[in-house]
Amino acid sequence: MGREGEAKLRPVDLARLVGISAQQVRNYADTGILPPAPRTPAGYRSFGERHRAALLTYRALAPGYGWDAARSIMQALHAGDVAHALALVDASHAALHRQRLSLRATARALEEVAGQEPEQGLEVSARSRRGLRVGEVAALLGVRASALRLWESAGLLTPRREPGTRYRSYAPADVRDARMVHMLRQGRYPLSQIKGIIEGLRRTGSRDALRAAVEQRAAELTRRAAGMLEASSHLQHYLTGRSPES
Repeated sequence: MGREGEAKLRPVDLARLVGISAQQVRNYADTGILPPAPRTPAGYRSFGERHRAALLTYRALAPGYGWDAARSIMQALHAGDVAHALALVDASHAALHRQRLSLRATARALEEVAGQEPEQGLEVSARSRRGLRVGEVAALLGVRASALRLWESAGLLTPRREPGTRYRSYAPADVRDARMVHMLRQGRYPLSQIKGIIEGLRRTGSRDALRAAVEQRAAELTRRAAGMLEASSHLQHYLTGRSPES
């Protein structure tokens, strides 16, 4: 940065390197994702190899760590706080590990719930056999009633309506489905994917879609881990001032 003999790069040169706009490069510099850029006598920013390396490092971090964490890591580095930057790296790895453990636990719980008879896991009473109201199901699952209504509007739940009052009435099978939807949402599955899982269970009792969804999520976590590993190399080279190609 500012070293004699260093190649001078324009914002457009850096932009073309990663397929973004020159204005986005300027924004990166303004927000600390890139190190400070000196100005020419005419007032233009002057970028160099250090900025090129920072840009490539930031873009390498994003696939594994996510854009927010990548931004915070680079900002910490350029604020001179290497310890905080590395703590953010550690936190991302720890979060990924927790997600792996959570996925395993969720997969086991989902298999158990999917294999239950509808009334298993419920305190069976004349009231539950007649049907629970939306507020009762929400309290049972620890979710908002609005979440149940959203899942219903997405076609994930189909509680019957009581004649006259039109109140929703959740039979044991509906409660079981709601429990599964809740678990899947906690596992960050999109509503569209959950719908296929629930419909498959209702129609045929098959858990194939459920198992495929768990495997897909596990593969996503593996890709993130691989992305983190690759990004760590870029980050180490950036910290030491060496090119990844060297």
